[in-house]
This record gives sequence, C-alpha cells and structure tokens, in this order.
Amino acid sequence: MSDAPAAAGAQLGPALAGRVILICGASGGLGSAAARACAAAGATVVLLGRDPRALGRVHDAIVESGGEALIAPFDLEGASPDDHAQLAARIDTDLGRLDGLLHCAADFCGLVPLQQTDPGTFARALHVGVTARWWLTQACLPVLRRAGDAAVVFVFDDTARTSRAFWGGYGIAQSANAALVSMLAAELRNDPVRVSGLQPPLMRTPLRQRAYVAEVAAAACGPDQVAAACVELLGAAGAAGAGPSAHSIQ
Repeated sequence: MSDAPAAAGAQLGPALAGRVILICGASGGLGSAAARACAAAGATVVLLGRDPRALGRVHDAIVESGGEALIAPFDLEGASPDDHAQLAARIDTDLGRLDGLLHCAADFCGLVPLQQTDPGTFARALHVGVTARWWLTQACLPVLRRAGDAAVVFVFDDTARTSRAFWGGYGIAQSANAALVSMLAAELRNDPVRVSGLQPPLMRTPLRQRAYVAEVAAAACGPDQVAAACVELLGAAGAAGAGPSAHSIQ
C-alpha cells in the first residue's frame, strides 16, 4: 500500500470527514467517481484495484483536488482469503481504522450465450463479482466494527435485467449479490456495521457500454451522479436507509 492524498470536486460537504473508506474497483467508471466524491466529502480513501497505473491516475486527480488517499494494488482474481486478511490488517496498522467498504469491482466481457461462454470467463465473473467481495468483507468486518458507525455497500446491476438471456456469470453474480446483501444485513441487524446494496441506473461506463453500445452514450447518466449516493450510504446519513433491500436510484 503506497501513500497519497484524495479528492475533491463535488459539493458534497464533509459528510465523510475523518472516515477511512476502502473502494474496491477504484479505477473503474463508478469506482473512480466514488473515490473522488468520498474524498471530496472528507474521507481518506484507499484505492484498491489490479492496475497500479490506473489507480495512480485516480490518486493524482484526488491529490490535485486537495484530498487524501492511499493506493492498494490488489488482484481480486488471484488473491487468497489470507491475502484479503493481510490487506485488512495493513489498513488497520497504517490508518488505525476503517469506516466504510464500497464494492464496485466486477468482471464482464459482454453478452454471450451460456453455451458459448469460456469456463474461465464464467468462473472469473463469479469470483470477482461475488466470492472476492465476500472474502474482503469478511476480512474487514473486525476493523469496521471498531469504528462504531461503519458501512459496507455492494454495487450491483438490475437483477431483473441481468437474469435474462446472455448475461452469463456476470448476471448470476448480480443475483448472488442481492441475496448476499439481504442475508448479511439480516445477520448484522444489531451490529455497528450497516450493510446495503446500491443498484444504479444505466451509466456511461466502459462496463455498461459492453452491453449497451448504442444506449449508453445517449441515455445513461454519468457515474458522478451515482457517486453521491455512494457517499450517502457510506456516511451517517445512510443509517436511515440501510437495510436488506437494494437502494435504487433513478
């Protein structure tokens, strides 16, 4: 994990002042926007992703805006449960706390019939989209609990749409995330860690464009608009709306 500062930009105020937020998939469309928004709201953000150069660009934008951040290169596909535990321990040691975990990472190669899907591609979508999310959450829960008012937010796609034909492992992962959020929120109902799901509308991101080449440019909102909802759910304001159901925004 390498040192660095974080973002400002959106006028979100100090909703996350003093908090440390780990953003998984921080170099992606929504992940990078959420990182900048969280830093603008006063958080120290930990940028997690597999591409150090891409993370560096997000980090530099954050620093130039006067925020604080750390870069944490991490390969979700290849990391073991022990690797996740070591990452959580490093955050605890280096920063002394963790107040929020935002899951934006996903693996999607495009719409393909299940019969023609490469087995490795199918397995990777499920692992990155579900298993690794849970491993990281499980590893971070002890650190999150000590914050007293912490949040875990799972971003996932519209399950009604992604349960249709051709969505493959990615589509199955979205339904699994909905079940995971519901189950974990129920289990942690009396816990200081809040659990919620965020289901964004169609966004102008590279991942969405693989499925909606024509529609994305014309109809979708920008990830910056969804980033504000991430800030809300990760902060104290999210306590009122957190729960087992996904939080949808239009």
